[in-house]
Amino acid sequence: MEMNKQKPPWLRAKLPTSKAYRETKELVDTHSLHTVCQSAQCPNMGECWSRGTATVMILGNICTRSCRFCAVQTGRPTELDLGEPARVAESIAKMNLQHAVITSVARDDLKDGGASVWAATIRAIHHRVPECAVEVLTADFRGQQEYLDLVLNACPDIFNHNLETVERLQRPIRKTARYDRSLWVLRHAKSRGFITKSGIMLGIGEKEKEVEQVLRDMAAEGIDILTIGQYLQPSGDHQPIDRWVTPEEFEHWKQFALDAGFGVCESGPMVRSSYHADEQSYKFDVRERRLRMLAEQATLAQAEN
Repeated sequence: MEMNKQKPPWLRAKLPTSKAYRETKELVDTHSLHTVCQSAQCPNMGECWSRGTATVMILGNICTRSCRFCAVQTGRPTELDLGEPARVAESIAKMNLQHAVITSVARDDLKDGGASVWAATIRAIHHRVPECAVEVLTADFRGQQEYLDLVLNACPDIFNHNLETVERLQRPIRKTARYDRSLWVLRHAKSRGFITKSGIMLGIGEKEKEVEQVLRDMAAEGIDILTIGQYLQPSGDHQPIDRWVTPEEFEHWKQFALDAGFGVCESGPMVRSSYHADEQSYKFDVRERRLRMLAEQATLAQAEN
């Protein structure tokens, strides 16, 4: 039976009208920031911007990968803005954020995948707004540990890397990414003591047993925070929507995830990677963890010298 293409009532977002939304938009425009809210056509942009939060996307807005689910433009990037870290940090200071989420396009055209810009951005935020927690949502850096460690050495407070979907659908949906590599990225960050986070979409063609398996696989890596949301087709050229997942099913998967060992699970039709990220972080003593890591790094560097 053909799926009803009309969005169900639980997927209809309210139009943004608040003063806070307009102020956030003005900051984004003034500082020439790219946001994943805009590039990925996030349905929660009105709500989040009205709360004075936005997910900043660094390293430009053209991605070197062409994932079948993603609305971000694909092509050959033309920019590498070395002034971006300071500008992002200044914007976060003006927004008076206590929790900032930073993501990026994949930059496979750069030797380090953009890791050096990632590290500079994290450090710039820590320096300019030390009280602000920094959550990063990164690509896989093609599985190269030295570049992943460049990012981790800058001490983000939460490290997020999404699996996006079940193992069977990795190749057709994510193309150049790999299931085992993504799990390794999360495993490595966890082994270094970071709070880790990941997410998947439903309604993209997965089966129930496959969802159970990916949740078990992520739980086995000790991932702390999980997000589960409805896949929305950005255009007719992208992967078709398989089904509308009901709020009741999302609640089922939330309970399954918590029972499997995740500390926090946000599961719902409108949930995206950074949805209510500031609230998720309240369960973790993120700033104290970062200060402890920085102290350990300083001690290690002193011992080596």
